[in-house]
Amino acid sequence: MLPRLDSLTLRVLDPEGQRRFYRDVIGMSDLESGRVGFSEGEMALAFAPASTPYEPSPSDLYWKIALSVPDLDLAFTQLVAKGVDVTEPRQFRDVGYLAKFTDPEGFSVELIDHHFQGDRPATALDETLLGGGAHLSLLTLRSSDITAIEPDILDWGMVPLSVQPVEPFGFTLYFYAFTDERPPNPDLNAVENRTWTYQRPYTVLEIQHVYDLEQETLPEEGAAGYAGASYVTQGADFRSDALQLATKVVS
Repeated sequence: MLPRLDSLTLRVLDPEGQRRFYRDVIGMSDLESGRVGFSEGEMALAFAPASTPYEPSPSDLYWKIALSVPDLDLAFTQLVAKGVDVTEPRQFRDVGYLAKFTDPEGFSVELIDHHFQGDRPATALDETLLGGGAHLSLLTLRSSDITAIEPDILDWGMVPLSVQPVEPFGFTLYFYAFTDERPPNPDLNAVENRTWTYQRPYTVLEIQHVYDLEQETLPEEGAAGYAGASYVTQGADFRSDALQLATKVVS
């Protein structure tokens, strides 16, 4: 059995309010241990109580999650109808056709179309589902030094799927997953690997290597924010609160 990304835990002021938002607005379901998610095969969300409100910073280790959808324009219309303040979909360079919003406690959520703008095939979709059927596509963390953390990521058994330089904005995106699949082009920088990555049915780890970031930061003890991510392999649950950790801790 391949390992899989299992849970993302965020500390929030109102855990039940967050669960309700992701269930009622986003379309996730209740899972075991109080988590919510689209399916057992993807990363689920867990919410723990926090003592202070969430205050994101560009230096935070944690950045966002991304939901991939077959039809971003449909997802935009659905969320607007539910009162979500979501940005207009736009093609961001050769990275993806994107939109963004924040959840009730200020955590960033990105929406990514399975295709670039104008490339979406005409297919029938279930319009009762967000964007025709969303899945938790990406867990995005930041790094000041990709060369320092990549050996650990590969040691966990993840494989690289895509590399996306965005040099005018001061960063490069790296994508890794627990999978036997390989991208269509062996050149990880190839543009064709990008939408292929967003269409994977499992959650992918995205690392934003920020060139001028001196050090990633974590929230203070008890404060709202990133509380850890986990992956499951052969029945054991291994967690790492920071990617720089060289050892895995059995929880």
